[in-house]
Amino acid sequence: MVSDSGGTLRLFGNREFVALASTAFARSQAYSTILIALALYADMFGTSSTVEGLFGTAFAAVQLVIVLPLGRYIDLKDAKTFLLAGLALNVGVFVGFAFVSAVEHVILLRAVQGLGASMLWLTGTTVVGEISPEESRGLWIGSYNQVGAFSSLFGDVFGGALLFLYGFHETYAVLSFFTVCAFVSVSVFLRDNPGGTADPEEATGRETLRELLGRRAIQALVFFRGSFSVGKMAVITFLPIYARTGFGINAFLIGGIMAGGKLTKALTQGWVGDLTDRVGNKSRFILAGALVYALGTALIPLAGFAEGVVPSVTLAAAGREMALPGAFFVLFAAYGVLGIGDSLRLPASMSLFVEEGEYFDAVGSSLSLRSIAWKVGQVGGPVFVGAIWDATSVLVAFWTAAGFIVVSTAVFAWIFSVEAAPEGADAVAGD
Repeated sequence: MVSDSGGTLRLFGNREFVALASTAFARSQAYSTILIALALYADMFGTSSTVEGLFGTAFAAVQLVIVLPLGRYIDLKDAKTFLLAGLALNVGVFVGFAFVSAVEHVILLRAVQGLGASMLWLTGTTVVGEISPEESRGLWIGSYNQVGAFSSLFGDVFGGALLFLYGFHETYAVLSFFTVCAFVSVSVFLRDNPGGTADPEEATGRETLRELLGRRAIQALVFFRGSFSVGKMAVITFLPIYARTGFGINAFLIGGIMAGGKLTKALTQGWVGDLTDRVGNKSRFILAGALVYALGTALIPLAGFAEGVVPSVTLAAAGREMALPGAFFVLFAAYGVLGIGDSLRLPASMSLFVEEGEYFDAVGSSLSLRSIAWKVGQVGGPVFVGAIWDATSVLVAFWTAAGFIVVSTAVFAWIFSVEAAPEGADAVAGD
């Protein structure tokens, strides 16, 4: 195995890390590109904010059902099989999206996409946590996330450009190509049964989850994820739609807005993950990241006040002109702040869930709790915030989302102060 001491770049000498990173690249690029496509579908079908919220809710609803049994399966069985199945399912989703003709088709395909994305994210993250050396787990997880962030950035810019220049069919063909490449990489490079460390005779899935939920640190992390996800999913679902329907910003420029935050995440998550390994006190990274994310969320609706304050810019290239309204720069700045918040929060959060799961040989189950907590807010959050938007205004909607994030952060800080996650490998479950 290649040493990890040289940082993120050295990990790319490890063929198994490359295989896992390829799944993160394929998954994140598809997720970002389809978010931009959803803005185009919303404009095309003239949907309300409540219906647009269903684009996010449908994605999460199926994940809410699958994540717990999937996490247990990963702890007991061959995770490689699920990675390959998730990649194959995503290709089918791209084919379906290329031929949608009604908003109902979009909602249905978002549900199927949610299934594939959950299989890839939960399985890939679990395997990274399982096969990474304990002393450099933050680096592995941070670097894995860094690849996902870079891919998401690539999806924003490249995917947005493809949608703008060529349309849906060509864009989905490119997404399929990258996904097939990841399928081959996993098939060739990743060991068989990279998870499956738990003994089914020692504890059932229900007993394992009960033991995990008995940990005060897990309780704090799960509550935080559930509340935080209400705010974050409102941002993920509605920011590109707001840019399109509120200001007429095209797909390429929507990708440019989202690229600001993704660039921050792509450049810093590996470094932040390494920093959490060296500094410790991972909960402080989560708190700082969440508050920064709340600030970025509160900045989004200020784009509506940009006209007359932030000057517009016209770009000219290759005989074409493209107008950038003042709202573009406000949304770009807000998304950049969001990226900083995620970079601070994500490596620490994922490392804590992995550490807690290790005490029960149940990393997959622990991460499934992390995922299902997210899905609770992801299912209700977009529709809830969309309904608020329809009933009031975009300002109230996004500030409500920011409020959820602040409250979840405060409660997390209080619960975690009662019983923090133990440091080091010598901690014993039940202490």
